[in-house]
Amino acid sequence: MDHDLIVIGGGAAGLGALRAALRAGADVALITDSPPGGDCTFTGCVPSKTLLAALNDGLGFGAAAARARSTVARVAASESVEVLRAAGATVIEGRARLVTHDTVAVGERRVSSPRTVIATGSRPAVPAVPGLEQSRPLSSEDVFDLTEAPDRLCIVGGGATGCEMAHAFASAGTKVALLESQSRILPDADPEASAVIRGALESLSVEVLTSTRVAGVSAAAGAAPATSGEAAPEGAVSVLTRSSDQTAQGDRDDPGGAVACDKLLVAVGRAPRSEGLGLEELGVKVDDQGGVITDDRMMTSLRGVYAAGDVTGRAMLSHAADEMGRIAAGNALGRPVAGRFHAAVTPRVVFTVPEVASVGVHRSAAPAGSRAAYLPLTEVDRALMEQRTDGFISIVAGPRRWLRNTGGGRILGATIVAPRAGEMIAEVVLAMRADVFAGRLAQASHAYPTWSSGVQQAAAQFFGEIDGRQAGVIGA
Repeated sequence: MDHDLIVIGGGAAGLGALRAALRAGADVALITDSPPGGDCTFTGCVPSKTLLAALNDGLGFGAAAARARSTVARVAASESVEVLRAAGATVIEGRARLVTHDTVAVGERRVSSPRTVIATGSRPAVPAVPGLEQSRPLSSEDVFDLTEAPDRLCIVGGGATGCEMAHAFASAGTKVALLESQSRILPDADPEASAVIRGALESLSVEVLTSTRVAGVSAAAGAAPATSGEAAPEGAVSVLTRSSDQTAQGDRDDPGGAVACDKLLVAVGRAPRSEGLGLEELGVKVDDQGGVITDDRMMTSLRGVYAAGDVTGRAMLSHAADEMGRIAAGNALGRPVAGRFHAAVTPRVVFTVPEVASVGVHRSAAPAGSRAAYLPLTEVDRALMEQRTDGFISIVAGPRRWLRNTGGGRILGATIVAPRAGEMIAEVVLAMRADVFAGRLAQASHAYPTWSSGVQQAAAQFFGEIDGRQAGVIGA
């Protein structure tokens, strides 16, 4: 065999697997058809969060976009082909295809290994909407190529990406319309978190249209604006909308509406990139969306072949991809650490202002009989000091099998909406991963005055009434 391990794909999952294999002293080959770093470095986390931070710092859109491109270049330089080769990896540039369970083809070249990790990532999903493709919409792969903010932007999709981009462009002075087919933005989040972010976006003059689906798109010049009455610029896009609540019969009677914009951004999620790998020929099982099916050890249905990251369709987050990559490499090699991926303890963060961070279940999705502690930011001293009180901290705990609610019980999840929520959620994730009593969050000394001291205040409610608040039983 040529190598101990082959990794296909150079994004977060692929680099996680590669680095874990190198730390284990393995001979590892990385096959990639694009620069290492993947979506996170070039079109995802790095440019989007840099853009948001720069705009929050008061930069104009052009300067913020330039900072984003500069940051991308700096991060990409730290994980380039040359850097990976210098670290001891064999890097093969090209498209890979599995020939057998232990042989991969790259053009005419054949590379062999008893173990392979598929980490080919995902691509932006594009819904089947009449006229959408012809309108050449923006996606997360090219929105950061803009050097100036459009006057009007329509965003289809009110999930994390849609909300973040709505915040960014509205901060830059763009008139933004955000369309979401479900009844609220951030539909997977705690409903109160959705409401807080809707309020924050509307305070930036974002037009938030929920229960609204896109029925068609026209790229014809001269499309009439939805509300302003001003003439549309040449090349404007008109987005035809319908109510998501309409029945098939009622839809025919619904005149719908139209939203005019200069640019259209589609942010309705991502689709696994699994085609062209030879998986069907080898009998590797995939789901209806093309996600490679794995167990919690990241093993596929084919002996010696593992998959990690977005290509599995599980927890499409960069940090989750990195963890899955490390787990896949560890299980494939049997070293340094073989383990399982636990989606329930993977945090999720929406980088709006305020941020929304969550892990596990939220209050409205928690099992009956569990308890929830709730603390509004109006009762967190640091929030009062900074006059940034829009948000809350919620922790859900359930009874243990034998000990019931002793020590506060077992943490099932948390939602934090706050300016530093992404940092604050980490201690809850650690507590869940270590399976400690919920009360440990209250017992641990927190520096005052910090945002994280609010986590301690909320957790203390599992032991009794604190400042008039006490954890309540869900479903009671």
